[in-house]
Amino acid sequence: MNEPSGNKPFVWPIRVYYEDTDAQGLVYYANYFKFMERARTEWIRSLGIEQDVMLNDERRCFVVVESQASFIAPGKFNDELVATARMSAHTKATFMIEQNIYRNSLDGELLCKGTTKAAFINADTLKPLRLPSVLLEDPES
Repeated sequence: MNEPSGNKPFVWPIRVYYEDTDAQGLVYYANYFKFMERARTEWIRSLGIEQDVMLNDERRCFVVVESQASFIAPGKFNDELVATARMSAHTKATFMIEQNIYRNSLDGELLCKGTTKAAFINADTLKPLRLPSVLLEDPES
């Protein structure tokens, strides 16, 4: 896999709602994956890719093929969190996204550290496609 050079993480704010917590008032572990999904979706949208249009009009889509997370500290009801998404490596048809969730800000307490591997595919044949070039461009240039 190739590593992109010096890209900053995309940051998406999240508020912990009551529905996100378990009986102890802590974020239920599976919801961290939902928070990471929201950050990935918004990151892709920020690059100008509307996934519903891409699927319906172009018959192309992204699919998650692998995801993992380490739960470091609990989020709590009413916390303000930030979830990040940053491409850490890619091949022609797949990309790895480093994802972290912090309390309050990027300088806040790290609650969850994860990675997600996604592939770009033809929605009809389910065969891999070359990643959209906008994913590989350096946003700093």
